[in-house]
Amino acid sequence: MKTTKAFSRRHFLKAASTLAVTAPFILPSRVWGADVAPSDRLTIGFVGVGKQGQDLLGNFLRQKAKVLAICDVDTTRREIAQKKVNKFYDNTDCKTYNDFRELIARKDINAVCIATPDHWHAIVMLAALRAGKDVYCEKPLTHNIHEAVEVLKAVPAHKRILQTGSMQRSMKEFRVACELVRNGVIGKVQTVECSFGDPGRPCDLPEETMEPGLDWDRWCGPAPFRGYSPVLSPRGMPQGFPAWRDYKEYGSGAVGDWGAHHLDIAQWGLGMDDSGPVEVIPPEDPKAKRGCKLVYANGVTVEHKDGYGVVFHGTEGEVRVNRGKFALIVNGKTIAEFNDDKKKKGEAPPDTTCAVEVRKAENLYLTNAPIKLYVSNQHITDFLTCVQSRKKPITSEQVGARSAICCHLINQSYYHHAHLKWNPAKFKFTDGTGDKKWLTREYRKPWTV
Repeated sequence: MKTTKAFSRRHFLKAASTLAVTAPFILPSRVWGADVAPSDRLTIGFVGVGKQGQDLLGNFLRQKAKVLAICDVDTTRREIAQKKVNKFYDNTDCKTYNDFRELIARKDINAVCIATPDHWHAIVMLAALRAGKDVYCEKPLTHNIHEAVEVLKAVPAHKRILQTGSMQRSMKEFRVACELVRNGVIGKVQTVECSFGDPGRPCDLPEETMEPGLDWDRWCGPAPFRGYSPVLSPRGMPQGFPAWRDYKEYGSGAVGDWGAHHLDIAQWGLGMDDSGPVEVIPPEDPKAKRGCKLVYANGVTVEHKDGYGVVFHGTEGEVRVNRGKFALIVNGKTIAEFNDDKKKKGEAPPDTTCAVEVRKAENLYLTNAPIKLYVSNQHITDFLTCVQSRKKPITSEQVGARSAICCHLINQSYYHHAHLKWNPAKFKFTDGTGDKKWLTREYRKPWTV
């Protein structure tokens, strides 16, 4: 095929869409010209364009992915996202949908970005995977353990690429922290502390009058139908993150919201990306919302508590890490430390930064370290690169599903004040603990997983 200046990329996409199939839409670089980034070859549709979805949309546009369609059950959010895309491309090509199945059915869309409430994640994700689409899905990857297992099966079965939105793995302070741990700089790890908020709770919000423009039945979807509440889905574009996350019918509390971030780093630092805990111990107080522990086969415990972010305690020191915070202590000596809160208060040297302290630890201990972890400097870029290469991205389905399972196990232990034994290879409760009903939920018809 020869291209000319008269034959625009826009016209080419329209023509090529009639020939698209479910395999990735990857074309030789000569078709596009040397000045076009590889990520320009990806066509993508967005399902869920609230606060997080809008942020992701802007990121994908800046990465030069070709956004073709928007789906959201809120008319205002759909229109805002559509205008954003059309303005970026200076055209009116972006289509909108209320039903995600119509978007997924399009043969000219190669990938789907999912930023719905958690109770919709798996249903949209599995439909996209089965339709031959690559997927970027927000964390926690699933609403329950059964869904995580189904996604783990579906990605390789359909030979797709999946990236979970656990973007802390694409932040250098977290990678270096885990490399320090994995290379034994703090000795043998004994305990890990992860700081995040409460488990989910039943939704008891009062019903309120809803303005026209929201398909509330579809918003509820597979969850139990209930009267409208703006706490769950504020009309239009919310300024902050809606509180559906707090309620177990739609999210998994802060255990799933922030726990999906910090427990993911704990799993990475412990080298447990393809496994998980074998035991879950609840706090003594059945009303407590902190203190649950995950126990691994090697005896290491990960405890849910209030604190720094993620703290690895070893026989010879500790590593602390959070966004904009980092500390390395070896044999009682502070090797590197940065806390943005201290800098704001004038309690830290003005010329120091988190990056400086992370680099100091890296240069001292990791220059010739035998264990090097996956390097991703930008989470969306990593996904787009892997779509091209067909290699596993930094937070693949294995990473995202296993981290989500940790969250769900903690929640179930809190919900039932249950001491659980767990087989991470077979995804089953063992030794007469737990209940297989806790692995899944009831799905409102016609939705199912």
